[in-house]
Amino acid sequence: MRYQFEFRPYQRRFLRSLTTNHGKWDIREGIILRLTDESGKIGWGEIAPISWFGSETLEQALDFCSQLSGEITDETIFSIPDELPACQFGFESAWEMGSRGDEGDNLITSNSSLLTPNSSLLYSGLLPAGEAALNQWETLWQQGYRTFKWKIGVDAIADELKIFESLIHTLPAFTKLRLDANGGLSYEEANLWVRTCDNLKANGKVPLEIEFIEQPLPVEQFQQMLELSRSYETAIAIDESVATLGQLAACHQQGWRGIFVIKPGIVGSPSRLRTFCHQHQIDTVFSSVFETAIARLAALQLAAELSRNNRAIGFGIDHFFEQEETWLQSLWKDL
Repeated sequence: MRYQFEFRPYQRRFLRSLTTNHGKWDIREGIILRLTDESGKIGWGEIAPISWFGSETLEQALDFCSQLSGEITDETIFSIPDELPACQFGFESAWEMGSRGDEGDNLITSNSSLLTPNSSLLYSGLLPAGEAALNQWETLWQQGYRTFKWKIGVDAIADELKIFESLIHTLPAFTKLRLDANGGLSYEEANLWVRTCDNLKANGKVPLEIEFIEQPLPVEQFQQMLELSRSYETAIAIDESVATLGQLAACHQQGWRGIFVIKPGIVGSPSRLRTFCHQHQIDTVFSSVFETAIARLAALQLAAELSRNNRAIGFGIDHFFEQEETWLQSLWKDL
């Protein structure tokens, strides 16, 4: 099958800077793809790289798109190299949408239908780092979130532990809380965090659940994370360590049987991800890369299909952007 291929780069500014151990992030940049097959069916896709997380850079993705002629084939789409995982996801998800014929034709006029959460999935809301979390959670709670993720490893550990103490006594009973370090802790700090969480569970005085600590150590300290996961009751999840399909397979081969946080937008080929998850039945949490509604549609379909253990997915990020339902129409027609 042959397809007419077009693309447009985009920029979306965060309402407030997103702060993680990797630094501050002010503008989300990516690329919107459109494939039109010989019968006129349209498939939309999105390339939303995060180079510091393990994907290609935006420049590499733009170069790849620019090198393609206006007409591409199935073979082009399924032979994108592994060094371009966000491109693999963007092109293959556009191909899947066009093949199904769903949403593609009317997506250009309004993407409001894509902003409605999938009712079969539970969502986790992302709290800002630092003390701001103490003021943000209530708004998300009123919107229906019962699982929250809080960034740690950003400020001094003594300060974060004090905020954590306030947060766990402020959040309602039976809330689930995830702590995400983005690889920003030392081994000693990671042990202190996990031990603190274990002690909370042991004394039973706090009725919320610390669901897991996410990527406490840098990617290169995989063995130490494996040790942490085997030494404490509090679960450890790996995220940066499994940014791409190659890393996912390598960590599984090295013995990881804990939680895998998968970011579909940068992990690579959706079809190969399905094969891996079905083959190994891994414990997954699907998570956003601050993509637009286009990539989110494809990512949520994967999450609905592949999630196990009823874990909330990490797509509660709408409050980080202004909502603009006609942005895609404007992007496509203004350029």
